[in-house]
Amino acid sequence: MTHVNLFEALGWKKGIGEPSVEMAKSLPEVHKSIPVPKNYSFFRKLMVFAGPGFLVAVGYMDPGNWATDLAGGAKFGYALLSVILISNFFAILLQHLALKLGVVTGKDLAQMCRDQYSKKTAIFLWLMAEIMIIACDLAEVLGSAIALNLLFGLPILAGVIITALDVLLILLLQNKGFRYIEAVVVTLIGTIAIAFLVEIFLSSPAIIPLLAGFIPTTKLVFNPEMLYIAIGILGATVMPHNLYLHSAIVQTRNYEETDEGKKEAIKFATIDSTVALSLALFVNAAILIVSAATFYFKGYNDVADIADAYKLLSPLLGTGLASVLFALALLASGQNSTITGTMAGQIIMEGFINFKIAPWIRRLITRLMAIIPAVIFIALFGNKGITELLILSQVVLSIQLSFAIFPLIMFTSNKTIMGEFVNGKIITIASWVIAVLIATLNIWLILSIFK
Repeated sequence: MTHVNLFEALGWKKGIGEPSVEMAKSLPEVHKSIPVPKNYSFFRKLMVFAGPGFLVAVGYMDPGNWATDLAGGAKFGYALLSVILISNFFAILLQHLALKLGVVTGKDLAQMCRDQYSKKTAIFLWLMAEIMIIACDLAEVLGSAIALNLLFGLPILAGVIITALDVLLILLLQNKGFRYIEAVVVTLIGTIAIAFLVEIFLSSPAIIPLLAGFIPTTKLVFNPEMLYIAIGILGATVMPHNLYLHSAIVQTRNYEETDEGKKEAIKFATIDSTVALSLALFVNAAILIVSAATFYFKGYNDVADIADAYKLLSPLLGTGLASVLFALALLASGQNSTITGTMAGQIIMEGFINFKIAPWIRRLITRLMAIIPAVIFIALFGNKGITELLILSQVVLSIQLSFAIFPLIMFTSNKTIMGEFVNGKIITIASWVIAVLIATLNIWLILSIFK
């Protein structure tokens, strides 16, 4: 088979707008698997649509967030709460666009990129997405390994290797049905939220300075160290793989393929997403608040390491419960992120190159690609510098954001693709402002690193 015929067999097009080989449904094993009865009340329909937003919210409170939020709170007090708040507003809008794309077109973001762009462009975007998944998975691997070390004394290196076994958990959940996955995720999110609610109570933050932290200041731009962490928070909060994920899993609901059915699906899915992301905002803000109240205002300004935070929480707050809850929440966060990372990896591979393999093989490949650099790093440098590696993974994710955001906005602003569901002027302008802002910050970050 020639090179050209191989691409044609895979369904690649020569250019934008040309018809492509018909693609399979996104996540076919669970596509349209959850019925939406017509006679349900508003609240009962909302409960039917509730779930995908919480799977997306997982990515907004994964272990990568912990490193950046801890560093931001310990070094700058409450100042970076404004970044978390702004990032959350960005996330709500972008996830709305992602779910709308999935509902209206019946395709996820990866499939749309493959369908609308040339071979070379789509391959480039696929490679960027794979780098993104590895960076995301690296944070999950390190977060879970650190939690196992803190709770059970397991060596970090052993914990990193053990995380490969979570493939079995994913398989078990997938076989039981999508609602089981959602139930486990919501339970783990609840665990994290309750743990940090207790942590906030124990740390007793000062309310006025805390509220003032939600107001942006010029220091965010002119303080290079603060800006670096702020971009890390942005990368840890607005997760690019979630845009691919959300556009796919929203299609698990069997809504009617009519304009009215799609309008209803978009409405309920947006409510679900907004509520879930509001909970993620609380968790992210809580991590930074606890860090600021416990470390920054008590002179421990260099605490950015998760293990150091764990060790200091109990003596500084006067109870062993503080450290235990912190580690349990971290473990719940790592396992939650594992579930959604698996799906995102599957969606990206199947959507971009129409290449299907067993989900457990795909998961194992992705996890090994994260484990290998983690093992090499730990073998060379020991446990020191793990937090820096976590923060770096979030900066990489932030840099990858533009490669997902720009296509998403272009598709949802295209009337030919979206029809009457095309973005309005206000949403279009707001989306492009966000996209350009993120791209500009990332260019500044790259230049700063080289300098």
